Amino acid sequence: MSESFINESMLDMYIFETTQLIEQLEQLVIDGEKENGFSNSIDEIFRIMHTVKGSSAMMLFNNISGLSHSVEDLFYYLRENKPEEVDNNILSDIVLDSIDFIKGEISKIQQGNTPDGDCTNKITSIKEFLNKLKGIETIDSDTAPNENKFEQQKFFITSAKSKRDASNQKYKAKIQFSEDCGMENIRCFGILHKLSEVAEIICSSPENIIDDDEKACEEIRKNGFKIYFSSDLNLEDVKTILNETVFLSALDISLMGEDDDAFLDNKEVIEEVAIEKECSKKEEEKKNIAEEKKNEKTSSNHGFISLSVAKADRLMDLIGELVISESMVTQNPDLIGLEIDNFQKSARQLRKIIAEMQDTVMSIRMVPLSATFQKMNRIVRDMSKKMDKEVKLTIIGEETEVDKNIIEHISDPLMHLVRNSIDHGIETVEERIDKGKQQVGNLVLEAKNAGSDVLIIVKDDGRGLNEEKILEKARNNGLLTKDESEMSKKEIFSLIFLPGFSTKEAVSEFSGRGVGMDVVVKNIEKIGGTVSIDSVLEFGTSITIKIPLTLAIIDGMNVRVGNSRYTLPTSSIKEFFRPKESDIIKDPDNNEMIMVRGQCYPILRLNEHFSIRTDTDKLPDGILIMIEQDEKWVCILVDELLGQQQVVVKALPNYIKNIRNIKDLAGCTLLGDGNISLIIDMDGLMTTV
Repeated sequence: MSESFINESMLDMYIFETTQLIEQLEQLVIDGEKENGFSNSIDEIFRIMHTVKGSSAMMLFNNISGLSHSVEDLFYYLRENKPEEVDNNILSDIVLDSIDFIKGEISKIQQGNTPDGDCTNKITSIKEFLNKLKGIETIDSDTAPNENKFEQQKFFITSAKSKRDASNQKYKAKIQFSEDCGMENIRCFGILHKLSEVAEIICSSPENIIDDDEKACEEIRKNGFKIYFSSDLNLEDVKTILNETVFLSALDISLMGEDDDAFLDNKEVIEEVAIEKECSKKEEEKKNIAEEKKNEKTSSNHGFISLSVAKADRLMDLIGELVISESMVTQNPDLIGLEIDNFQKSARQLRKIIAEMQDTVMSIRMVPLSATFQKMNRIVRDMSKKMDKEVKLTIIGEETEVDKNIIEHISDPLMHLVRNSIDHGIETVEERIDKGKQQVGNLVLEAKNAGSDVLIIVKDDGRGLNEEKILEKARNNGLLTKDESEMSKKEIFSLIFLPGFSTKEAVSEFSGRGVGMDVVVKNIEKIGGTVSIDSVLEFGTSITIKIPLTLAIIDGMNVRVGNSRYTLPTSSIKEFFRPKESDIIKDPDNNEMIMVRGQCYPILRLNEHFSIRTDTDKLPDGILIMIEQDEKWVCILVDELLGQQQVVVKALPNYIKNIRNIKDLAGCTLLGDGNISLIIDMDGLMTTV
């Protein structure tokens, strides 16, 4: 296969499928290690490695293919011979080490680089482990790993244990794929490549599957892919090889008869004459079974297609523009004062349809947190072994869904919090026993919906946070911004999020360098989220991440301050009212406060905060909007409420970001009358109160 065939669509499909398979494999290994054995997952692991091997070889990534081949050989031996004494810890380390290597090579491919990693030592380790299982002490020099020899290696099924026929047999096979799997011609090329390892390909139909890809794909979807080949493997072994094909929905394979030989003598007739002849009862039964399986798969997979993230983003952008256009039409100043009932009725129907379209597009972009959460199993497993701790990870609410873009931003912060809980929080087995705790530490990863937000909670039952140590560290580093006696517990705990803060006395592989927690907070704040922490000494720590469901479109309240427009997220608004002069008071520092139902709240004049000229100098002439964000309260003074609407969040231009600190602005949006409204970031605004 020449490099010209490795086009972008093939590469994208390879990366997508291999990444999914590797993640699935990693979870299987971790689950197998917990269950103290791989008896229930050997077949699945074997299938995954076989698929990765074949697709990598097709793409000419020989190092990935060679390593996958070695792991596949190992699990083939485990499956066929079922040795009694197998060190599952070493086996897990071998497979996870191979997974890390393949992940690294896939990362290189995604960045446009050549996957040139050297896996020789890993293959040697696998062979040594396999030879120990077989009772062989040394590796024959002739079989030493060499990626240039990979193409010469026989397929696993040709081992001595396989039953072969006495001489080459000629076979005919018809393969059909699941609906909407895509790239059928490339998948057929992979089948031919796989078969070429153990068979001699006589011909196939369609023949030209690469150059004329659209025509070939259409014919394969309609008539299936037909192959004639000869091999010294028996029928069952060949069938096993072809059954490993990804997205396979039906397979019909049998020995060629005299009619087939005569048929092949004249190649011009191959595309015109039907290949299938009357089969025996046994073959007919097999065909019926295959058809039933196909129908089952078709019914279960009906309506599901793969969708590019870029296309989903583009669709979301277009829906956003549609929302803006609808507002510009229905709120056009030229319509003010006109009695147009039919227009208003049509506008309401249009608004309803757009809202439904928006909900549908949002559901397309929503992804469950399960994949992100399951990755934490590997981190817990590796850290527990390296730090000599016993930790049990419990995952709750992994089916909770968030926007695809948000998933990409929370993976690293979540990983850091989990590592921190194990390193800083959970004690060693000896420490836990001395404290009267169970020797196995508990780490809980939980997700749940809270209105328009999602809460992700990382909770452990470790040693907790020591307020005195945190204050001492902050005092020594000059990080205190207010008097210690005035600080609440949460404010003290929040000091660990400051840059350069670390209570770890010794620098380790995992922590102690004073970086990390501040980066966690910054990454979460980038997507409009917040991080809070709560802890009880010797009982554990709970860290809560609050993130929005989506970043694209929000419900907002538009307000006017002077000649400027601002949008406040309705999720933070509790109420709005006109203040009375008698309810307004001032504290000793001359800050304005207002008494509402016996509670005192600070007042923030938005015109003064943003230096805007306004005619509303007296508080009773304006409107106060009560805002609650992360248990902080403030009343914001505005001139006028313009109304509630869904707004599309647009990023502020870079030149504004460069000349002004915009931590109190989340972006901007276009209103129906053509004016630009700045969207206020409530978290940033609260820091100024």
